[in-house]
Amino acid sequence: MKKYDIAAFIWPSYTGDEPRSRIFWPEGYGEWQTVKAMKPMFEGHQWPRRPLWGYVNEADPFVMEMEIEAAAAHGVNVFIYDWYWYDGRPFLEQCLDNGYLKARNNDKVKFYLMWANHTATSIWDKRTAEMNQPIWRGEVDFEEFKNVVKRAIEYFAHPSYYKIDGKPVYMIYELTTFIKGLGLEGARRALDYFREETVKAGFPGLELQITHRGSRAFNVTGIDPIYEGDPIAAINSLGFDSGTHYQFVHMTRMARDYLEILEDVKKEWAFVEESFNMPYYPHVSVGWDANPRYNILRPNICKNNTPENFEVALRMAKDYVDSHSELKAPLITVNSWNEWTETSYLQPDDLYGYGYLEAIKRVFLDGAEG
Repeated sequence: MKKYDIAAFIWPSYTGDEPRSRIFWPEGYGEWQTVKAMKPMFEGHQWPRRPLWGYVNEADPFVMEMEIEAAAAHGVNVFIYDWYWYDGRPFLEQCLDNGYLKARNNDKVKFYLMWANHTATSIWDKRTAEMNQPIWRGEVDFEEFKNVVKRAIEYFAHPSYYKIDGKPVYMIYELTTFIKGLGLEGARRALDYFREETVKAGFPGLELQITHRGSRAFNVTGIDPIYEGDPIAAINSLGFDSGTHYQFVHMTRMARDYLEILEDVKKEWAFVEESFNMPYYPHVSVGWDANPRYNILRPNICKNNTPENFEVALRMAKDYVDSHSELKAPLITVNSWNEWTETSYLQPDDLYGYGYLEAIKRVFLDGAEG
């Protein structure tokens, strides 16, 4: 049986252990506060949805042991942790540090980091979501980036850190913000420094991964004059080792049937493959509906994203990996493990039960043949 690396993103907000999170969710148990308060916004709106596991604290290692067992049993064998650095220090690390890393079974599901370097805004606070005001800036200068690198390399040493050819995998979420803080030449210097420090720490290298934003969505600022008007060439010049996506919403309009969306996803995968000088690992999203975070209806809601249709997307991603022998790993990324307030999660709920996890199991455990 061929083995696949099914990597689900984790949004580490479902814990009250981070004191700074209370400015967004003052009740003290993270963004579960938003999930619990959600009400339907129109007739037929499939909310509220409730977690079958309850409003658990994902910074509790016993909770994460349960979640790791469920993930591994259904074919999810990698977690990609959204990781934050704001105001000179990390933010929302407790889900990883206190939950996953202290779980006794974390050898069953590996992990790697995606630096979610976007600006933090009031969107996380439903009381002020429509204002969308910045709280902490996402861009950093080179001296601050050195601190980010130091923190990342500390995680690389963990035996469950996910590596490709022995190289730790590290994803940068928002390239435009990264370049805004450093400039294009500064971004090259920063990435070179990151690679050098990783080698100094005893690793054979670093697998730097870019988060793609859709074929026409890149807006790279601070680029060199020789790349003016050609953001793809500018991005290629940075030397990333691979790429994937974070969400279907970054590729296309979501207010459509899920199977119709998949036609655009196929086109996006083809565009990325043709345009960028790096391997692409296919991405699948469960769905999209960000209305739990808002007070006014956001109509860009994915339709008909049933577990059965999600399985179609998974088989599409599996076929992509099987037909691209040049890929360095059989990696597929999934949004997500627990993005409840974006309605794109694998965790079981009171609508589909374990349906999404069972779809992964059918495709990658029950139906995968070597």
